[in-house]
Amino acid sequence: MEKKLSIETRINHSDYVPPAGFRSYAEPMYRGSTVLFKNLKELRERSWMSREGYSYGLHGTPTTFTLEAQLAEIEGGNHTLLTPSGLSAISVVDLGLLKTGDDVLIPDDAYRPNQDMGHWLASQFGISVRFYDPMVGAGIANLIQENTKLIWTEVPGSITMEVPDLPAISQVAHEKGVLVALDNTWSAGLVYDGFAHGADIIVHALTKYQGGSSDLLMGAVIVREKALFERIGLAYQRLGIGVNADDVARVLRSLPTMKLRFEHSGASSLVVADWLQTRPEIDRILHPAYPDCTGHEFFKRDFTGTGGLFSFLFKEQYTGEQIDRFIESLELFGLGFSWGGTHSLAVPYAISNKRIGWHFPHRHVVRLYIGMEDTKDLIADLEQALQKL
Repeated sequence: MEKKLSIETRINHSDYVPPAGFRSYAEPMYRGSTVLFKNLKELRERSWMSREGYSYGLHGTPTTFTLEAQLAEIEGGNHTLLTPSGLSAISVVDLGLLKTGDDVLIPDDAYRPNQDMGHWLASQFGISVRFYDPMVGAGIANLIQENTKLIWTEVPGSITMEVPDLPAISQVAHEKGVLVALDNTWSAGLVYDGFAHGADIIVHALTKYQGGSSDLLMGAVIVREKALFERIGLAYQRLGIGVNADDVARVLRSLPTMKLRFEHSGASSLVVADWLQTRPEIDRILHPAYPDCTGHEFFKRDFTGTGGLFSFLFKEQYTGEQIDRFIESLELFGLGFSWGGTHSLAVPYAISNKRIGWHFPHRHVVRLYIGMEDTKDLIADLEQALQKL
């Protein structure tokens, strides 16, 4: 650069270009809002939705495109949109596909913020929102109306762990021209093939296993059909959704070990659940891999492995106050939401007496996530807490 330019200008317009040929296993991280174009023709012709080039940092960088492609590959999809959280992934699907006068069906065991989103759509946007028994299967045909446009599914339910018959629901929905969205967060896309079982749209909370360390928030929407990608993508663009490059880099760093962590967590969960089943205080284990878990036959048919999140029920004589005492007596299990990290977690839930499809008299559920700790230590922690019931 000509030396007549001032130092301030030269710092901002350096001619230096690093030499080519650097190779590393780590994906480079690109931070940036402004994308530079070679000429006006390129600037004017570039589409934000195309993954063949770059238009603006909000709509993608090499870093975000790399994560999108890897997530699509895990799920067997073709297009991915990254969102700031799992809830925002659900929201952008709703806002991209539904309008005033439409109807959406949500399972009554779904992630609570998904249900809350439904109530908001109904109260503020004139969208009909109905909740259904997650085990309805092909009986969903009786619920589909002329204005039904979308059916949400969650396999399994993230608290009470029912495993629905997604292929049966999807077959009926598609016969009636209704789209099916699947929250596949529990399996991380590793042991449940959502598209093969009928889903049109798959959402994930990447906060969980993909993030892996409980230190970031992110979500994803994955589809196969380009037209569907563009419909949802239009809402995505208009809402101005973007993700942080540092968080994307953390997920990219975590993905290579995700399957190992998932399998370890799943195997450990079975060890802990087997021990809990022997305890006199425990009435029922709500683990999809257990024969008496609702929908286990579909788990056995459709899944190739298990994750580390499950729930259990105390016997009815134990009160909510006693169960709270048990939770607060735990020392290794953290008291907190989410899962998929290295630390084990415990959360108590109260089941509403209005809950559809809940066939047990129990109203108190304890959900456990089993992390990377030694199961012997976790069991010892549970045992000492049980003694304080």
